[in-house]
Amino acid sequence: MTTSELVYVLALQHVPRMGDITARKLIAHCGSARAVFEEKAGILQKINGIGRVVTENVRSPENLRAAERELEFIENNDIRCSYFEDPDYPERLKHCVDGPVLLFGSGNMSLEDKKIVSVVGTRRVTSYGKRFCERLIEELAPFDPVIVSGFAYGVDITAQKAAMANGLQTVGCLAHGLNQVYPRAHKRYVNQVEANGGFVTDFWSSSSPERENFLKRNRIIAGLSEATVVIESAEKGGGLVTADIAHSYDREVFALPGRADDRYSAGCNDLIKSQKAHMLTSAADMAYILGWHRELRGTEIVSNNGKIKNREKAESLQVQLFAELDETEKKVYDFLRTNGKELLDIIALECQIPVYKASSMLLSMEMKGAVRPLPGKLFEAVN
Repeated sequence: MTTSELVYVLALQHVPRMGDITARKLIAHCGSARAVFEEKAGILQKINGIGRVVTENVRSPENLRAAERELEFIENNDIRCSYFEDPDYPERLKHCVDGPVLLFGSGNMSLEDKKIVSVVGTRRVTSYGKRFCERLIEELAPFDPVIVSGFAYGVDITAQKAAMANGLQTVGCLAHGLNQVYPRAHKRYVNQVEANGGFVTDFWSSSSPERENFLKRNRIIAGLSEATVVIESAEKGGGLVTADIAHSYDREVFALPGRADDRYSAGCNDLIKSQKAHMLTSAADMAYILGWHRELRGTEIVSNNGKIKNREKAESLQVQLFAELDETEKKVYDFLRTNGKELLDIIALECQIPVYKASSMLLSMEMKGAVRPLPGKLFEAVN
Protein backbone atom coordinates (compact mmCIF):
# COMPACT_ATOMS: atom_id res chain seq x y z
CA MET A 1 0.00 0.00 0.00
CA THR A 2 1.34 3.43 -0.92
CA THR A 3 1.64 6.23 1.62
CA SER A 4 -1.12 8.24 -0.04
CA GLU A 5 -3.49 5.26 0.07
CA LEU A 6 -2.62 4.61 3.72
CA VAL A 7 -3.53 8.18 4.67
CA TYR A 8 -7.06 7.73 3.33
CA VAL A 9 -7.51 4.37 5.05
CA LEU A 10 -6.42 6.00 8.31
CA ALA A 11 -8.78 8.89 7.66
CA LEU A 12 -11.64 6.43 7.17
CA GLN A 13 -10.75 4.77 10.47
CA HIS A 14 -10.94 8.14 12.18
CA VAL A 15 -14.49 8.90 11.01
CA PRO A 16 -16.86 8.91 14.03
CA ARG A 17 -19.31 5.97 14.11
CA MET A 18 -17.30 4.25 11.38
CA GLY A 19 -16.87 0.59 12.32
CA ASP A 20 -14.95 -1.96 10.29
CA ILE A 21 -18.07 -3.46 8.71
CA THR A 22 -19.27 -0.05 7.52
CA ALA A 23 -15.79 0.90 6.30
CA ARG A 24 -15.52 -2.29 4.26
CA LYS A 25 -18.97 -1.64 2.78
CA LEU A 26 -17.99 1.88 1.70
CA ILE A 27 -14.67 0.74 0.23
CA ALA A 28 -16.41 -2.04 -1.71
CA HIS A 29 -19.03 0.41 -3.05
CA CYS A 30 -16.63 3.23 -3.96
CA GLY A 31 -13.59 1.17 -4.95
CA SER A 32 -11.05 2.54 -2.46
CA ALA A 33 -10.76 4.50 0.77
CA ARG A 34 -9.76 7.61 -1.18
CA ALA A 35 -12.80 7.27 -3.44
CA VAL A 36 -15.05 7.31 -0.35
CA PHE A 37 -13.88 10.84 0.47
CA GLU A 38 -14.21 11.94 -3.14
CA GLU A 39 -17.74 10.56 -3.60
CA LYS A 40 -20.72 12.92 -3.59
CA ALA A 41 -22.56 13.19 -0.28
CA GLY A 42 -25.89 12.40 -1.90
CA ILE A 43 -24.60 9.08 -3.24
CA LEU A 44 -22.93 8.08 0.05
CA GLN A 45 -26.09 8.84 1.97
CA LYS A 46 -28.12 6.45 -0.17
CA ILE A 47 -25.84 3.46 0.51
CA ASN A 48 -27.66 0.97 2.71
CA GLY A 49 -26.72 1.46 6.36
CA ILE A 50 -24.80 4.73 5.89
CA GLY A 51 -27.27 7.59 6.20
CA ARG A 52 -26.91 11.32 6.79
CA VAL A 53 -24.92 11.32 10.05
CA VAL A 54 -22.12 9.06 8.83
CA THR A 55 -21.99 10.94 5.53
CA GLU A 56 -21.56 14.25 7.37
CA ASN A 57 -18.83 12.70 9.53
CA VAL A 58 -16.96 11.57 6.42
CA ARG A 59 -16.94 15.13 5.07
CA SER A 60 -15.07 16.54 8.11
CA PRO A 61 -11.55 17.77 7.16
CA GLU A 62 -10.31 16.70 10.61
CA ASN A 63 -10.22 13.08 9.42
CA LEU A 64 -7.34 13.70 7.03
CA ARG A 65 -5.50 15.92 9.50
CA ALA A 66 -5.68 13.23 12.17
CA ALA A 67 -4.60 10.59 9.64
CA GLU A 68 -1.49 12.56 8.74
CA ARG A 69 -0.55 12.85 12.43
CA GLU A 70 -0.95 9.10 12.91
CA LEU A 71 1.02 8.41 9.74
CA GLU A 72 3.91 10.37 11.20
CA PHE A 73 3.88 8.15 14.30
CA ILE A 74 3.74 5.01 12.11
CA GLU A 75 6.70 6.08 9.98
CA ASN A 76 8.81 7.27 12.93
CA ASN A 77 8.34 4.01 14.82
CA ASP A 78 8.64 1.48 11.99
CA ILE A 79 5.08 0.22 12.48
CA ARG A 80 3.90 -2.43 10.03
CA CYS A 81 0.45 -1.74 8.51
CA SER A 82 -1.62 -4.55 6.98
CA TYR A 83 -4.63 -3.51 4.89
CA PHE A 84 -7.45 -6.06 4.71
CA GLU A 85 -7.11 -6.39 0.92
CA ASP A 86 -3.31 -6.79 0.94
CA PRO A 87 -1.56 -10.18 0.54
CA ASP A 88 0.27 -9.79 3.87
CA TYR A 89 -2.96 -9.40 5.85
CA PRO A 90 -3.43 -12.46 8.14
CA GLU A 91 -5.30 -15.07 6.11
CA ARG A 92 -7.77 -16.25 8.75
CA LEU A 93 -8.64 -12.67 9.71
CA LYS A 94 -9.66 -12.01 6.09
CA HIS A 95 -12.62 -14.32 6.59
CA CYS A 96 -13.99 -12.41 9.59
CA VAL A 97 -16.75 -9.99 8.60
CA ASP A 98 -15.73 -7.57 11.37
CA GLY A 99 -11.97 -7.97 10.95
CA PRO A 100 -10.06 -4.67 11.16
CA VAL A 101 -9.66 -2.71 7.96
CA LEU A 102 -6.12 -1.91 9.06
CA LEU A 103 -3.94 -3.92 11.44
CA PHE A 104 -0.83 -2.42 13.01
CA GLY A 105 2.11 -4.59 14.00
CA SER A 106 5.58 -4.47 15.51
CA GLY A 107 8.29 -7.03 16.06
CA ASN A 108 9.56 -10.01 14.13
CA MET A 109 6.45 -12.10 13.50
CA SER A 110 5.79 -14.38 10.55
CA LEU A 111 2.22 -15.70 10.32
CA GLU A 112 2.03 -16.95 6.75
CA ASP A 113 1.25 -20.68 6.47
CA LYS A 114 1.54 -21.10 10.23
CA LYS A 115 -0.53 -22.98 12.75
CA ILE A 116 -1.91 -20.34 15.09
CA VAL A 117 -3.51 -20.99 18.47
CA SER A 118 -4.97 -18.40 20.82
CA VAL A 119 -4.69 -19.07 24.55
CA VAL A 120 -6.90 -17.00 26.86
CA GLY A 121 -8.38 -17.09 30.33
CA THR A 122 -8.56 -15.48 33.73
CA ARG A 123 -6.06 -12.95 35.02
CA ARG A 124 -6.23 -14.77 38.35
CA VAL A 125 -4.88 -18.06 37.04
CA THR A 126 -4.55 -20.83 39.63
CA SER A 127 -1.54 -23.11 40.04
CA TYR A 128 -3.60 -25.84 38.30
CA GLY A 129 -4.28 -23.61 35.30
CA LYS A 130 -0.71 -22.35 35.10
CA ARG A 131 0.81 -25.85 35.19
CA PHE A 132 -1.61 -27.11 32.55
CA CYS A 133 -0.96 -24.10 30.28
CA GLU A 134 2.80 -24.56 30.47
CA ARG A 135 2.57 -28.31 29.86
CA LEU A 136 0.12 -27.87 26.97
CA ILE A 137 2.40 -25.48 25.10
CA GLU A 138 5.44 -27.66 25.74
CA GLU A 139 3.55 -30.64 24.27
CA LEU A 140 2.36 -28.60 21.28
CA ALA A 141 5.89 -27.36 20.53
CA PRO A 142 6.66 -30.16 18.01
CA PHE A 143 3.96 -28.71 15.77
CA ASP A 144 5.60 -25.25 15.90
CA PRO A 145 2.41 -23.20 16.42
CA VAL A 146 2.28 -19.44 16.92
CA ILE A 147 0.78 -18.68 20.34
CA VAL A 148 -1.51 -15.62 20.41
CA SER A 149 -2.77 -13.99 23.59
CA GLY A 150 -3.60 -10.63 25.10
CA PHE A 151 -0.36 -9.88 27.03
CA ALA A 152 -2.41 -9.45 30.22
CA TYR A 153 -1.85 -10.89 33.69
CA GLY A 154 -2.57 -14.54 34.41
CA VAL A 155 -3.20 -16.97 31.59
CA ASP A 156 -2.08 -14.55 28.84
CA ILE A 157 1.46 -13.92 30.04
CA THR A 158 1.82 -17.53 31.22
CA ALA A 159 1.07 -18.75 27.69
CA GLN A 160 3.35 -16.23 26.02
CA LYS A 161 6.28 -16.95 28.35
CA ALA A 162 5.78 -20.68 27.83
CA ALA A 163 5.82 -20.14 24.05
CA MET A 164 9.13 -18.30 24.21
CA ALA A 165 10.59 -20.90 26.58
CA ASN A 166 9.83 -23.54 23.93
CA GLY A 167 11.23 -21.57 21.00
CA LEU A 168 7.82 -20.65 19.56
CA GLN A 169 6.59 -17.40 18.11
CA THR A 170 4.14 -15.50 20.29
CA VAL A 171 1.92 -12.55 19.38
CA GLY A 172 0.42 -10.14 21.88
CA CYS A 173 -2.86 -8.60 20.75
CA LEU A 174 -3.22 -5.20 22.42
CA ALA A 175 -6.22 -3.09 23.41
CA HIS A 176 -4.36 0.20 22.84
CA GLY A 177 -1.79 1.80 20.58
CA LEU A 178 1.73 0.46 20.03
CA ASN A 179 3.23 3.48 21.80
CA GLN A 180 2.44 2.12 25.26
CA VAL A 181 2.56 -1.02 27.39
CA TYR A 182 -0.28 -2.35 29.52
CA PRO A 183 0.03 -3.62 32.14
CA ARG A 184 3.20 -1.67 32.85
CA ALA A 185 4.62 -4.57 34.85
CA HIS A 186 4.96 -6.46 31.56
CA LYS A 187 7.26 -3.88 30.01
CA ARG A 188 10.18 -6.16 30.84
CA TYR A 189 8.82 -8.75 28.38
CA VAL A 190 8.33 -6.41 25.40
CA ASN A 191 11.76 -6.83 23.79
CA GLN A 192 11.67 -10.59 24.24
CA VAL A 193 8.19 -10.86 22.65
CA GLU A 194 9.20 -8.65 19.72
CA ALA A 195 12.29 -10.80 19.14
CA ASN A 196 10.14 -13.96 19.17
CA GLY A 197 7.02 -12.68 17.42
CA GLY A 198 5.54 -9.28 18.16
CA PHE A 199 2.43 -7.26 18.84
CA VAL A 200 -0.67 -6.41 16.82
CA THR A 201 -3.51 -3.95 17.36
CA ASP A 202 -6.10 -2.00 15.40
CA PHE A 203 -5.92 0.95 17.81
CA TRP A 204 -4.13 4.23 17.12
CA SER A 205 -1.36 5.67 19.25
CA SER A 206 -3.96 8.01 20.78
CA SER A 207 -5.96 5.06 22.16
CA SER A 208 -5.64 4.15 25.84
CA PRO A 209 -6.49 0.75 27.40
CA GLU A 210 -10.18 1.38 28.07
CA ARG A 211 -12.48 -1.50 29.05
CA GLU A 212 -14.41 -1.50 25.79
CA ASN A 213 -11.13 -1.73 23.87
CA PHE A 214 -10.31 -5.07 25.50
CA LEU A 215 -13.66 -6.47 24.41
CA LYS A 216 -13.14 -5.16 20.88
CA ARG A 217 -9.65 -6.62 20.50
CA ASN A 218 -10.93 -10.09 21.43
CA ARG A 219 -12.28 -10.52 17.89
CA ILE A 220 -8.70 -10.24 16.60
CA ILE A 221 -7.41 -12.85 19.06
CA ALA A 222 -10.17 -15.21 17.90
CA GLY A 223 -9.91 -14.27 14.24
CA LEU A 224 -6.16 -14.79 13.86
CA SER A 225 -6.30 -18.38 15.05
CA GLU A 226 -7.59 -21.72 13.88
CA ALA A 227 -8.30 -22.64 17.49
CA THR A 228 -8.90 -20.83 20.78
CA VAL A 229 -8.02 -22.41 24.12
CA VAL A 230 -9.65 -21.23 27.35
CA ILE A 231 -7.51 -22.29 30.29
CA GLU A 232 -9.59 -20.97 33.21
CA SER A 233 -12.50 -18.56 33.48
CA ALA A 234 -15.17 -17.58 35.96
CA GLU A 235 -18.81 -17.46 34.81
CA LYS A 236 -18.08 -14.14 33.09
CA GLY A 237 -14.86 -12.89 31.59
CA GLY A 238 -12.98 -11.79 28.50
CA GLY A 239 -11.87 -15.35 27.77
CA LEU A 240 -15.48 -16.42 27.37
CA VAL A 241 -16.13 -13.47 25.06
CA THR A 242 -13.20 -14.58 22.90
CA ALA A 243 -14.49 -18.17 22.91
CA ASP A 244 -17.96 -17.02 21.82
CA ILE A 245 -16.46 -14.98 18.99
CA ALA A 246 -14.28 -17.90 17.87
CA HIS A 247 -17.35 -20.15 17.93
CA SER A 248 -19.25 -17.62 15.79
CA TYR A 249 -16.34 -17.67 13.30
CA ASP A 250 -16.72 -21.47 13.12
CA ARG A 251 -13.27 -21.99 14.65
CA GLU A 252 -12.45 -24.79 17.07
CA VAL A 253 -12.67 -23.93 20.77
CA PHE A 254 -11.10 -25.94 23.59
CA ALA A 255 -11.63 -25.55 27.33
CA LEU A 256 -9.83 -26.97 30.34
CA PRO A 257 -12.38 -28.66 32.61
CA GLY A 258 -12.29 -28.25 36.38
CA ARG A 259 -14.15 -29.25 39.50
CA ALA A 260 -17.80 -28.24 39.66
CA ASP A 261 -17.25 -25.94 42.65
CA ASP A 262 -14.12 -24.20 41.38
CA ARG A 263 -14.88 -20.55 40.65
CA TYR A 264 -12.34 -20.25 37.83
CA SER A 265 -13.50 -23.45 36.15
CA ALA A 266 -17.16 -22.43 35.93
CA GLY A 267 -16.82 -20.69 32.57
CA CYS A 268 -14.86 -23.54 30.99
CA ASN A 269 -17.27 -26.15 32.32
CA ASP A 270 -20.18 -24.17 30.85
CA LEU A 271 -18.48 -23.98 27.45
CA ILE A 272 -18.06 -27.76 27.44
CA LYS A 273 -21.59 -28.37 28.71
CA SER A 274 -23.11 -26.14 26.02
CA GLN A 275 -20.97 -27.86 23.34
CA LYS A 276 -19.26 -24.61 22.38
CA ALA A 277 -15.90 -26.10 23.30
CA HIS A 278 -14.13 -29.44 23.23
CA MET A 279 -12.95 -30.81 26.55
CA LEU A 280 -9.17 -30.36 26.70
CA THR A 281 -7.06 -32.74 28.76
CA SER A 282 -3.83 -32.83 26.74
CA ALA A 283 -2.10 -31.59 23.60
CA ALA A 284 -3.12 -34.87 21.98
CA ASP A 285 -6.77 -33.77 22.12
CA MET A 286 -5.99 -30.64 20.12
CA ALA A 287 -3.67 -32.34 17.64
CA TYR A 288 -6.29 -34.96 16.88
CA ILE A 289 -9.25 -32.61 16.45
CA LEU A 290 -7.26 -30.12 14.38
CA GLY A 291 -5.78 -32.89 12.24
CA TRP A 292 -2.20 -31.99 13.06
CA HIS A 293 -1.32 -35.56 14.02
CA ARG A 294 -1.39 -36.62 10.37
CA GLU A 295 1.68 -34.46 9.67
CA LEU A 296 3.92 -36.37 12.07
CA ARG A 297 4.41 -39.48 9.97
CA GLY A 298 7.60 -39.39 7.92
CA THR A 299 8.30 -35.70 8.56
CA GLU A 300 10.68 -33.72 10.68
CA ILE A 301 9.19 -30.94 12.80
CA VAL A 302 11.21 -27.74 12.43
CA SER A 303 10.82 -24.78 14.79
CA ASN A 304 10.79 -21.08 13.95
CA ASN A 305 14.51 -20.81 14.72
CA GLY A 306 15.36 -23.69 12.39
CA LYS A 307 16.10 -26.31 15.05
CA ILE A 308 14.63 -29.80 14.82
CA LYS A 309 12.08 -30.35 17.53
CA ASN A 310 11.97 -33.45 19.72
CA ARG A 311 10.69 -36.02 17.22
CA GLU A 312 10.17 -38.73 19.82
CA LYS A 313 7.82 -36.42 21.74
CA ALA A 314 5.90 -35.67 18.56
CA GLU A 315 5.51 -39.34 17.67
CA SER A 316 4.42 -40.16 21.21
CA LEU A 317 1.44 -37.86 20.68
CA GLN A 318 0.45 -39.90 17.62
CA VAL A 319 0.57 -43.11 19.67
CA GLN A 320 -1.40 -41.52 22.51
CA LEU A 321 -4.18 -40.41 20.19
CA PHE A 322 -5.03 -43.90 18.93
CA ALA A 323 -4.24 -45.79 22.13
CA GLU A 324 -7.14 -43.99 23.82
CA LEU A 325 -9.74 -45.79 21.63
CA ASP A 326 -10.79 -49.34 22.48
CA GLU A 327 -11.63 -51.89 19.77
CA THR A 328 -15.34 -51.03 19.57
CA GLU A 329 -14.60 -47.30 19.47
CA LYS A 330 -12.10 -47.87 16.66
CA LYS A 331 -14.82 -49.76 14.77
CA VAL A 332 -17.20 -46.78 15.12
CA TYR A 333 -14.45 -44.34 14.20
CA ASP A 334 -13.52 -46.32 11.05
CA PHE A 335 -17.21 -46.50 10.08
CA LEU A 336 -17.57 -42.71 10.33
CA ARG A 337 -14.30 -42.14 8.48
CA THR A 338 -15.60 -44.29 5.62
CA ASN A 339 -19.21 -43.11 5.50
CA GLY A 340 -18.99 -39.50 6.66
CA LYS A 341 -21.58 -37.95 9.00
CA GLU A 342 -24.26 -40.38 10.19
CA LEU A 343 -27.22 -40.53 12.56
CA LEU A 344 -26.85 -42.19 15.95
CA ASP A 345 -29.38 -44.91 15.02
CA ILE A 346 -27.54 -45.74 11.79
CA ILE A 347 -24.20 -45.90 13.60
CA ALA A 348 -25.66 -48.30 16.17
CA LEU A 349 -27.27 -50.47 13.47
CA GLU A 350 -24.27 -50.70 11.15
CA CYS A 351 -21.76 -51.25 13.95
CA GLN A 352 -24.08 -53.74 15.70
CA ILE A 353 -24.12 -51.83 18.99
CA PRO A 354 -27.22 -51.17 21.15
CA VAL A 355 -28.39 -47.56 20.76
CA TYR A 356 -27.97 -46.79 24.48
CA LYS A 357 -24.39 -48.06 24.37
CA ALA A 358 -23.61 -46.23 21.13
CA SER A 359 -24.86 -42.97 22.66
CA SER A 360 -22.56 -43.18 25.70
CA MET A 361 -19.68 -44.42 23.56
CA LEU A 362 -19.96 -41.46 21.19
CA LEU A 363 -19.90 -39.09 24.16
CA SER A 364 -16.72 -40.78 25.39
CA MET A 365 -15.20 -40.56 21.90
CA GLU A 366 -16.10 -36.88 21.70
CA MET A 367 -14.21 -36.23 24.93
CA LYS A 368 -11.24 -38.07 23.43
CA GLY A 369 -11.42 -35.84 20.35
CA ALA A 370 -12.25 -38.69 17.95
CA VAL A 371 -15.73 -37.56 16.88
CA ARG A 372 -17.76 -34.38 16.92
CA PRO A 373 -21.55 -34.01 17.31
CA LEU A 374 -23.52 -32.14 14.64
CA PRO A 375 -27.06 -30.72 14.59
CA GLY A 376 -29.82 -33.26 14.05
CA LYS A 377 -28.22 -36.05 16.12
CA LEU A 378 -25.50 -36.54 13.51
CA PHE A 379 -21.90 -37.45 14.27
CA GLU A 380 -18.73 -37.32 12.21
CA ALA A 381 -15.17 -38.49 12.65
CA VAL A 382 -12.49 -35.91 13.37
CA ASN A 383 -9.95 -36.63 10.65
